[in-house]
Amino acid sequence: MPQDHRAVVVTASDGAASGNRDDASGPAVAEVLTAAGFDVVGRDVVFDDRDAIAEVLRRRIDDEDAELVVVTGGTGFGPRDVTPEATRDVIERDAPGLAEAMRAAGRGHTPMADLSRGVCGIRGRALVLNLPGSPRGAVESIEAVIAVLPHALALLGGDTTHH
Repeated sequence: MPQDHRAVVVTASDGAASGNRDDASGPAVAEVLTAAGFDVVGRDVVFDDRDAIAEVLRRRIDDEDAELVVVTGGTGFGPRDVTPEATRDVIERDAPGLAEAMRAAGRGHTPMADLSRGVCGIRGRALVLNLPGSPRGAVESIEAVIAVLPHALALLGGDTTHH
């Protein structure tokens, strides 16, 4: 169980940000994180805009000390799907195994999982994860990696002792 790891959930969606569509994936991901013992300290809904997504990631990590920032949406092939690019603008190191694990888990439910361009990476002592925008895909993806997140965050926090 995590020890008070601070998590933020960001939904990247033009429809949800404009109020034309309810955000279903953000609350679903927050629920999974809370059930796993994470302290979900914030939720944001932003437009599918590279600069806007990058800005919220920087603010939540640099100014508000979030340890885990999970972004749902904007990982597909659509022209406004720019979450991976915004994430790459912010992260300092990649964490490709997490993205690979999420796609592999999704593949068990739909071949469309391979169309996710989501990336995962590290900024300072924080971890950023990109999830699909559909509630089902987002939940399946976070569930695929939830068990390793406490250890990953402990390592980022400086606890490098072997367990």
